[in-house]
Amino acid sequence: MKILAIDVGTGTQDIMLYDSQDSMENAVKMVLPSPTKIMAKRITKHHHDLFLSGETMGGGPVNKAIRNHIDRGYRVIMNENSARTVRDDLDRVRSTGVEIVPVMAKHPEIAELELKDVDLAAIKDALLNFDVELEFDFIGVAVQDHGYKEGTGDRNFRFQKIREKLDIPRTPEEFAYFGEIPEYFTRMQGVKRTLKGYKPIIMDSKFASICGATLDPQVDQLDSYVALDVGNGHTLAASFMKGKIHGVFEHHTGVLTPKRIEELVKRLSEGTITHEEVHDEHGHGAWVVDAIDSFEYVVATGPKRSILSQTDLKVYNAAPGGDVMMTGPAGLIKSITDIRS
Repeated sequence: MKILAIDVGTGTQDIMLYDSQDSMENAVKMVLPSPTKIMAKRITKHHHDLFLSGETMGGGPVNKAIRNHIDRGYRVIMNENSARTVRDDLDRVRSTGVEIVPVMAKHPEIAELELKDVDLAAIKDALLNFDVELEFDFIGVAVQDHGYKEGTGDRNFRFQKIREKLDIPRTPEEFAYFGEIPEYFTRMQGVKRTLKGYKPIIMDSKFASICGATLDPQVDQLDSYVALDVGNGHTLAASFMKGKIHGVFEHHTGVLTPKRIEELVKRLSEGTITHEEVHDEHGHGAWVVDAIDSFEYVVATGPKRSILSQTDLKVYNAAPGGDVMMTGPAGLIKSITDIRS
């Protein structure tokens, strides 16, 4: 069984082409700039009006580039799907100066860039340079999607859906979607439309990374621990006991101090953390089913995990398949393999 797994982050996109007939250590792997960083650079290079077609994708750098383009006096036209990259509320998108047109609209007189989180053609071309054919039986993609409900803030809505899913302790692979994806996950829907003709397995990138960390053989031996994915933009922690998640919190990495991380990890494990305390300091939120036994390690992953060296936490850096950058793809592979077994 061959699996193509793509974890789309803010800083990088981490890609693994895995063959179950070989070890994960020998899989083909690439760490490339994220699609949002690539597209932001492309927008910046243009010095005229732009039509941004395509799909909903990760914002961040793209949104900053769009604002700068408008501030420079150029028109930015987007279709209803691509415009949700800026905001799911299209009226708010229009208020920024973006012009929105129907999904199928064309503007042949204006330079066009296509927005999308997954570019299979580019991945195929990159691999062909090394005589690797892009062949797979299953494809998994991880993106962070807050979800959207009119009148509800995206941070609150995200944790409303996490609470609904985490009504009892669950394994992280239970957060993957096989087949139907809820309509309110607009970014995931964009990935699904981009991969029309395939049947992608789509997962939130934070839960994919936490899931991948559990594949590390040392982590597999632990009874209770807190897994902490410290990403470029967001940090998610999950308390584990007997292989299942008992609680989570999510924050913005840039506002977390080592001391605050220690406090939140301790409160998460004790089951005393509240959604309000995290949300009120501009984090996403928290949800706990119940406390866990005193944890043995903080299992760390993510490109900003070095901040944990400034804490008194006992840290283990997860490396599924021997690679600390592949926790997201490994989590997708674990989810696909488990559902197929």
